[in-house]
Amino acid sequence: MSIEEPRVITAATDGACSGNPGPGGWGALIRYEDGSIEEFGGYSPKTTNNRMELKAALEVLKKLKSLPRHPNMKIRTDSKYLIDGLSTWIIGWKKNGWKTSSRKPVVNQDLWEALDKARLIDVALEYVKGHSGDIDNERVDKIAVSFSKKIAIKLKLKDR
Repeated sequence: MSIEEPRVITAATDGACSGNPGPGGWGALIRYEDGSIEEFGGYSPKTTNNRMELKAALEVLKKLKSLPRHPNMKIRTDSKYLIDGLSTWIIGWKKNGWKTSSRKPVVNQDLWEALDKARLIDVALEYVKGHSGDIDNERVDKIAVSFSKKIAIKLKLKDR
């Protein structure tokens, strides 16, 4: 008898930077319907806040690809840059050969292209106001800031 893996019910992402540009970190978490949580994050020595926001979403999408997902599963983020870029701006950028409406090269094109390839059609992005008391947003912010400052943080790891 096989045991079904619990489905993902939600995910959250955030990016942080000490200086902009400067050392940066990203944080993410995935919540499963059995109540378990998986947290992860990363560091970059010289980056921007926006790059870290995109990197967090990219890493979550990579993990979600191989996980069972609840049909209403969403990735929650406080980054309107991520949401607007992936839902609206990217259409024009691709049509214009990765140029903005003012004919300038798209900033962070490498990450936008990777996000476009990693996109999952059944997973939507949902905006959550940053620093508003949302438990998952507060947690991924703490993870991202800890990584950006190279401060040790205990992450919850999903039992597999």
